[in-house]
This record gives sequence, C-alpha cells and structure tokens, in this order.
Amino acid sequence: MRALRRVIGALVVTAILLALGFALYAMMRNRPQDLPWTRLDLSQQPGMFTGRKLAALTKDFPRCRGLLDRAGVRYSSAPSVPGKHCGYSDGVRLRSGGASSVVFSPSAPVTSCAVAAGMMMWEWDVLQPAAIRHFGSRVARIEHLGSYNCRRMYGRAKGPWSEHATADAIDIAGFVLSDGTHISVAEDWQEGREKAAFLHQARDGACNLFATVLSPDYNAAHHNHLHFDQADRGALGWRACR
Repeated sequence: MRALRRVIGALVVTAILLALGFALYAMMRNRPQDLPWTRLDLSQQPGMFTGRKLAALTKDFPRCRGLLDRAGVRYSSAPSVPGKHCGYSDGVRLRSGGASSVVFSPSAPVTSCAVAAGMMMWEWDVLQPAAIRHFGSRVARIEHLGSYNCRRMYGRAKGPWSEHATADAIDIAGFVLSDGTHISVAEDWQEGREKAAFLHQARDGACNLFATVLSPDYNAAHHNHLHFDQADRGALGWRACR
C-alpha cells in the first residue's frame, strides 16, 4: 500500500507541475489558447489546444454559434438533414462581409459549425497573413469542391463513413487574390516557388485548427485539394496533418 501511495503521490505532483508549467509557458507567450482549460475565443491567436477545442464544438452547436456571433461572423443556420449515417443538425453557411473578407466559389457550402469556426480562424490567422507575405495581396475568393456528401471514405461500398457525410469536412481547391492572381492546389502544389510556398503554409497552418488536414502530399486522391475536417476524437484523440 505504501508503494501504491508513493506512486499516486508522484503522479499527482507531476500533474501539478505540468499544469503550472503550461500556465507559466502560456503567460510568458501571452497565448491563452496554449492552455487546455481556457475557453475558446476565435479572436485569440491559435495555440496548442485550439484545434481540440474547435473539434469539440461538433457536440455543442449553441456554443459554436455563440462564438461565431461574438467574433462578428456572418452566417445563416441550415435546416437539419436527418439520417443514421449521413446528415447534420449543426449546419451553417458562411456569408461574406462582417469579419470575413472572402467569398466562396461556387457559392458558400453548408458545413458543420465547427468547420465554419475553423475556417474563420484559418482565414484570419493563416490564409491572409500567408497571402500578404508571399504576394502582398489578400485572398478574395476561396474555391472549394464541397462539404456535405453522403458517402463512405473514398466513395467505397464498405468501410468508415466520411466526415463529409455529416458536413464535418470541406475540400479546398484554390484561391483568387484581390489582384487577380489564381492559385490552384492541382497546378501549383509543386510548381512555382511562391505559389507552392503559399499553399504549403496554408496547409501547415490549418493543422493547428482542424482535426484532419490532408493534402497532395498524402495520396493521389488529394492531388487537387486540401481536405479539412473536425472529426471529434476526444480531448486526447489523434490528429492528422499530411
């Protein structure tokens, strides 16, 4: 029993020290989102736990809408689509204006609220800074291949259902800047120094905001788009960035 108490005591002390270390680290960097227990705020710089907090919004539609409202995001709620494996009850359609300076092409798709929240933070904290850094121009339009699609992964007849089946994913195909520059995932991922660097920076930054990020580096099925989803795998769930 004494040995067990020592082990438990050591674990408690370790947990306390880790918590204090996290808190001190976040305070020194002025990054609240580096702490697992702080409330998510879309206006704050992304931190180590931002992605997990965003993914957790898949289970809390009212809170997600509240975060969008407080951030000045314009959106409309979509009617629920019921279903056993497919469908959604937390769909939103982002609208231009307000806190967003981009439009979607074709029209903005219905995505889960958690995906929409991630997209907004991606625009503010990753996409626009990357565009200004590489081109001196902002992103005006995001080209996409859709979100909701009632299918299994890779369209197979069997196997796990895709996050697209619940509108919890979106596929990004390209961008148009305010100066007219067009950037395509299919054409520019490997070609063109600045365009490729921009696309890779956009992918890498998304990995802090989405549970899953897949690019042409992953496999041939993603040669023409960046796949983002907010699969909720729990607080300690694995994340994918490829």
